[in-house]
Amino acid sequence: MMDSAGPPRTLARGQAYLYVVGCRDDNVFKIGFSRDPLQRWRSLHPRFFEFFDLDGGVLVRTERVTQARRIERELHAAFRVHEAPAPIVVPPSAAGHTEWFRGVIDEAVTAARMHALEHGFAHEPPASWLSSVLFERQDRLFDWSARMVEAIEYAEHNQGGIGADVPARELRAALDAYRSVGIDPRPLLPATVVRWYAGFTERPLSGMPDNGRSTGYR
Repeated sequence: MMDSAGPPRTLARGQAYLYVVGCRDDNVFKIGFSRDPLQRWRSLHPRFFEFFDLDGGVLVRTERVTQARRIERELHAAFRVHEAPAPIVVPPSAAGHTEWFRGVIDEAVTAARMHALEHGFAHEPPASWLSSVLFERQDRLFDWSARMVEAIEYAEHNQGGIGADVPARELRAALDAYRSVGIDPRPLLPATVVRWYAGFTERPLSGMPDNGRSTGYR
C-alpha cells in the first residue's frame, strides 16, 4: 500500500532524495539516497518509524538521481572515519554496508543542509516528509486494508492461522505508521479493519504536530 506509483524512470532521471537518519536508541545513523525513501526505510526495518528517529535527521530533495548520489558520495567521504557496521536487526541484503556511521549525526545533518542550501534543494525533517506522503496516499488505505484483513481471516479460519502473520504484521505496521505522525487511520478504514485494529490502538497518538490532518479521533 505504501509503494510509490508512477512511470518508470531511468537511473539518472527523476526526483530523488538524500537522507541522513539516526537510530532512535543508538548513536548509529545512515547516509543514503533513494527515489522513494519510504520504501527504502521499510526495507531496512518494517517498523522504520520506531526504529529511526525521523524527527531528527534531514531529507534533501534533488531534481536528479545523480545529484543525490553526488551528495551521498561527498558525505560518505567526509565521515568515512566514523563508519560503523549496520545494526544487527537490519537485513544484510538491505543494509548498505558502507552507509552507516556512528557518533556524528549532528555534523552530518549540518553538512547535508549546507549542500541543500548551496544547490537550492528543498530539505526538511524526515518526519515532515513522511506525514505528507502518507496523507497523499491515504485514499489507498480503505481497499488495501480490507483485502489484508480478508487474507488474515482466511488464513485463520481455513489454514489454522498459517500464513496470517505476514499480512497481519504488514497491516499493523502500515496503520501504526500513520499514527506515528499524528494521523489517525481509523476514520479511513472499513469497519472490519477498525475492529481488527482495535486491540492495537490503546497507546496514544504521537505528539508530533499533524498539520491539521488528524481527525482528532482518539
